Amino acid sequence: MTRSSHRLNRLFHPRSGRILDVAVDHGLFGEPSFITGIEDMRVVVDTLVHASPDAIQLTPGQAPLLQDRRGRDKPALVLRADVANVYGNPIDPHVFSHHLPNAIEEAVRLDAAAVCVNLMQVPDRPEIREACILSILALREKATRFGMPLMIEPLVMQDNAIAGGYMTDGDTSRIVALVRQAKELGADLIKADPTDDLSEYHRVVEVAGDTPVLVRGGGRVDDHALLARTAEVLAQGARGIVYGRNVVQHPKPGGITRALLAMLHDDASPDDAAAILEASAA
Repeated sequence: MTRSSHRLNRLFHPRSGRILDVAVDHGLFGEPSFITGIEDMRVVVDTLVHASPDAIQLTPGQAPLLQDRRGRDKPALVLRADVANVYGNPIDPHVFSHHLPNAIEEAVRLDAAAVCVNLMQVPDRPEIREACILSILALREKATRFGMPLMIEPLVMQDNAIAGGYMTDGDTSRIVALVRQAKELGADLIKADPTDDLSEYHRVVEVAGDTPVLVRGGGRVDDHALLARTAEVLAQGARGIVYGRNVVQHPKPGGITRALLAMLHDDASPDDAAAILEASAA
């Protein structure tokens, strides 16, 4: 870790060196289905704070729900720094991706531990990738100036008309190429998709070099698949996970958070984690 390591140290657990970041920034993108399970954000943040993940990923408008709380033991804040409209099905005729021009200063004011920005590759829409790169370049300059870690989220998107909105391509070579671009653009953290063949995930970790790779959760999957996938990507060298819908849309959001934390920080097996979830009341 070269830049802003003091803030990064707040994200990573001192025992395991890993992180669970729960992403609940979906409302920023304006898609109706994205707010299922997070309609009442005050309740969502209350539940997550009680479950104690390492970080919660929020938007500038919702971040005060976390940061206005007193005490030193609350999760760290990861602040979403951009907004796009590429997730509709059908995709909008006019597509855009914009970073928030004051995102880094706002992150400093909110005492965030990092900001997160997309690097999207959308079929037949090269202008979106260009817009993302321009945003990253602008944010990187300010992030360096203010000592704010920059998390880049490479997303190799599928065609919305075929796969529906917000579906990504698990092709290892495509993910590796975009992750490498994120590294080259100066990422302090990389939030990357799982590969279809999880046994190849070490390739994603290797191409990122010394930049920690955190694995995205994507759409909802059953508990067995989620816990097994988590174990595999950790074994392949991932430094953490960024799960959203698989936590906040879960019947037991607190329980699944504690189960995942046990895997990350105590090397619990998927079976051990499942037992923690089973015993959890909520």
